[in-house]
Amino acid sequence: MTDPNLVGGTAVDAAELSRIDDSATETKKPRSLWGDAWRQLRRKPAFVISAVIILLVVLIAIAPGLFSHREAGFSDLTKANQPPSSEAWFGYDNQGYDVYARTIYGTRASLLVGVFATLLTVVFGSLVGILAGYYGRLIDSLLSRLGDIFAGLPFVLGAIVILTTFNAPGSNPGAVTIIVQVVCSIAVLTWPVAMRIMRSATLVAKQLDYVKAARALGASTPRIVFRHLLPNTLAPVLVYATIALGAAIGAEATLAYLGIGVRPPVISWGVMISDSRDYFRADPHMLLFPGAFVTITVLAFVMLGDGIRDALDPKSR
Repeated sequence: MTDPNLVGGTAVDAAELSRIDDSATETKKPRSLWGDAWRQLRRKPAFVISAVIILLVVLIAIAPGLFSHREAGFSDLTKANQPPSSEAWFGYDNQGYDVYARTIYGTRASLLVGVFATLLTVVFGSLVGILAGYYGRLIDSLLSRLGDIFAGLPFVLGAIVILTTFNAPGSNPGAVTIIVQVVCSIAVLTWPVAMRIMRSATLVAKQLDYVKAARALGASTPRIVFRHLLPNTLAPVLVYATIALGAAIGAEATLAYLGIGVRPPVISWGVMISDSRDYFRADPHMLLFPGAFVTITVLAFVMLGDGIRDALDPKSR
């Protein structure tokens, strides 16, 4: 007769048997898509590095005073154009402003533009895309053609037209108005990408059994769309949103450099790059440091999006 407390011929106590049973149960327990994705992401050094950079940028935007002992408006004309030193790590610009302090305080405006432009783009584009994919036929054709019209507009040309229309010569809008105008301009010109991604995901998801079963049971259209379709089509849109956030930060810098985006009294990385374009050859530090912050932040969001995309796509493993 076999002793129940013998495992492989070795005696074990009841606690050890319980631990073995629990570990076997955990091994058999299926993981969700997001749980499995998180397990994959934790093993990717690129994801960890990009996440740390993004968290640092967010912390700088929330509490810039923790990183700079000077205010953004600090100016000393006697030190104008001085190179980096122990007193001013990034040097001074042509107006005597501390470049380091302005870079730190400019993080907030650049990040706000990126976050709200991406949020508006994804929400509006996803709503249009899920309606087009679910209803199909005439509604799909109309909404898709509308998206094609906006997608066909050149970004820079479209932004110039929109922003110059809302800013007549001699106007002096406030900081909030300036940021809102730039956010809306970026969102208006970029939402078709989110719409196409959501539409494609919806066309696949609405053919699945759980959607057909909900429709057969008499579920209303809003319930099918928001309860069944939306949670199962969010993954590709979220991947796009991560990458688009970095692109929106780069777009803010581009528009500010052209003189039609964020501008004083708002301080942003784009504004600093625009202010330094006439002094780059003599004083390159005025451009290099805010430009480096833009590049590193955009790269971090792109790396984060690539990592999430690979984790959510089983075919890439």
